[in-house]
Amino acid sequence: MDWGFPRWRGYSGSREAAQVRLCDRAGCTEAGECPAPKSPNSSERWYFCQRHAAEYNAGWDYFAGLDAEEAAEREQAERQTHSGYREAAHYGWAGSGDGSRNRDELRALDLLGLGPDAEFEEVRKAWRTKAKEVHPDLRPGDAEAARAFHALQLAYDVLRAAEERREWKG
Repeated sequence: MDWGFPRWRGYSGSREAAQVRLCDRAGCTEAGECPAPKSPNSSERWYFCQRHAAEYNAGWDYFAGLDAEEAAEREQAERQTHSGYREAAHYGWAGSGDGSRNRDELRALDLLGLGPDAEFEEVRKAWRTKAKEVHPDLRPGDAEAARAFHALQLAYDVLRAAEERREWKG
């Protein structure tokens, strides 16, 4: 009870019972907050609790019966029209990854021609290969090669420091 002091209760406080939609699975008394399509081309939805939504989605193949091109078209259309939101643009160039690499590391990997999930041994090999091509001792007087070597060295330093941090944490 709040003894009639309105400042002690929330703005949405009321005495009426809240309307709760129950899970559409027979016999379930949990709240049905997770919509799931009834069929692939239908706008009708089931509303399940999280447990039953996970169970329902485990066997669901949204792209059943489509070839690869049709599946890609449908996925693109869903990303653009679903709720008016699109996937963030940075996923296009770096992949979503596992979040363990920061922007500088991804940029360094890109300079070395490696993907976002490259191991450090791959980084070392790529750095040695590319550094040998533009090393100032092999190309004396070439300012462009010196800049490229400097960029490769900075990229390697960034990735080596990140690898050392991971080793200390792990």
